Amino acid sequence: MTDSQTPRVRFAPSPTGTLHTGSVRTALFNYLFAKQNNGKFILRIDDTDKIRSTKEYERDILNGIKWLGLSYDELYYQSQRSELYKKYLNQLLAENKIYVSKEEIKKGGDREEVIRFRNPNKKVRFTDLIKGEIEFDTTELGNFIVTKDMETPLYHFASVVDDFDLGITHIIRGEDHISNTPRQVLMWEALGANWPQFAHLPLILAPDRTKLSKRKHVALASLNRFIKGGYLPEALINFVALLGWSPQAEHELANPNQEILSLTDLIKLFKLKKVQKSGAIFNIEKLNWINREYLRRLSPEEFLAKAEPFLPELKTLPALIPVLLERSYTFGDLKKMSEAGKLKYFFTAPTYDKELLKNQIHLTKIIALLDKVSEDKFTAENIKTAIWNFATERGRGEVLWPMRIALSGQKQSPDPFTIAAIIGKIETLKRLRHAASL
Repeated sequence: MTDSQTPRVRFAPSPTGTLHTGSVRTALFNYLFAKQNNGKFILRIDDTDKIRSTKEYERDILNGIKWLGLSYDELYYQSQRSELYKKYLNQLLAENKIYVSKEEIKKGGDREEVIRFRNPNKKVRFTDLIKGEIEFDTTELGNFIVTKDMETPLYHFASVVDDFDLGITHIIRGEDHISNTPRQVLMWEALGANWPQFAHLPLILAPDRTKLSKRKHVALASLNRFIKGGYLPEALINFVALLGWSPQAEHELANPNQEILSLTDLIKLFKLKKVQKSGAIFNIEKLNWINREYLRRLSPEEFLAKAEPFLPELKTLPALIPVLLERSYTFGDLKKMSEAGKLKYFFTAPTYDKELLKNQIHLTKIIALLDKVSEDKFTAENIKTAIWNFATERGRGEVLWPMRIALSGQKQSPDPFTIAAIIGKIETLKRLRHAASL
C-alpha cells in the first residue's frame, strides 16, 4: 500500500458459531483504523463451509455488529462469489501455478480430484505492524490443497481472492492467523499482486491465562451473553478497546489515566502500531465497573427505556433508579434482584411476621412526624430530619428497625428514609399504619 491509498479493511467472520468476544475486538480495531483514516470498513461473511455455516449464526453476527454500532460500508458473502473464484482458478491452472491431483480419500481405494498449489518452496518475509519482522520457510507446507473442486474453494484461496478483488489494503486479525499468512502470501504472489499490510492482534486470555474459548469460558467468550446480560454496547466497546491497547500515552487526553472513552474518543486516539504484542486478560470486574459508569451517565428517560426488558415495572417507580445504580452493574442485575424478591417491596406492600418488628410502640409517633412533611418535600433528607431527633432520643435501633420492617419486610434493605422517599408519602403512611395495627 502507498501513502496515497485509502485504507480498505475487512472483518470476515464465518457463520459457524456465535460472535466471539475476540472477533468483536477484531471488528472494532478494523473499524477504528478505517474511520480514523477516512477508509472503508467492509464486512464479509466467509460462508464457504456449507456444512457448518447456518443462517442462524449469520443473523447472530449481523445483529451483533448492529448492536455494537459498528456500521460497515460494504457487505459481501463468499457464497455469492463462486464465479469469481472459478475465474482465478482457471487463470492459475492455465499458468500452471496450481494443478489437479487425484488422491486416495478412503482406505477402500476411492480416489477424488483436488487442486493443489505448486509451492515455489521459498522464504516469505513480511513486516507485521504489531509483531514486527516475521519470516517463514514455506518448504514445509508442501504443495497444499487450495480447493476440492472448481465449486468448493477452501478458506485460504477464497480469502486471498476476495481480499485481492475487494482491494483490501490492511489485514487486521488475531495472531492465531499468523500461521495462515505464508500460504496466503504465496497465493497473492501467484495472482501477480502485492499483498496487504498485516497486523496480528494478541490473543484475549481468560482469567486463568488460557485462550478465551467459547467452550471453556462460555460466559466471557460469546457476545450474546453480554447482550442478554444487560450490558451497554458503549461499555463493551470501551472495555474491548482496552484489551491489548492503552490510551495513556496519548497527549490528547487531559487525564492520562482516563479509561472511559466513547467510540468518537477511540477513533481519535487509537493507534494500531501501539497495540501490545502479548495477550490481554479478560477482567470481568473491570468490564462491570465500566458498564456502571455508563449506566450513571444515562438520563432517567434513557435508563427507563433500556431497563424495560429487564424490569418493566420500573417505569411506574422511576425514583428507584438511584438505588438501583448503587446496587447493580448491568441491567441484568435488575432482573436478578427482581427474581430474588429483593425489589418486590418497592412495588407491593410487604408481608412479614409481626415478631420481626420487635416493637411497635414508636410507630404511632413516626406516623405523626411524617404526616407533617408535605408530599412535595417528601425526600430522604427531609424524612430523616423529621425523625432523627426522636430516634436519637429513644434509641435509633428501637425506632428505625420497626420502620424499616414496616416499609420493606426485609432485615436487609436500603435505609428506611430512602425507601419512604421512593414509595412516597401516601404509601409510606399506609404501611406504617398497617404495622402499628398488627
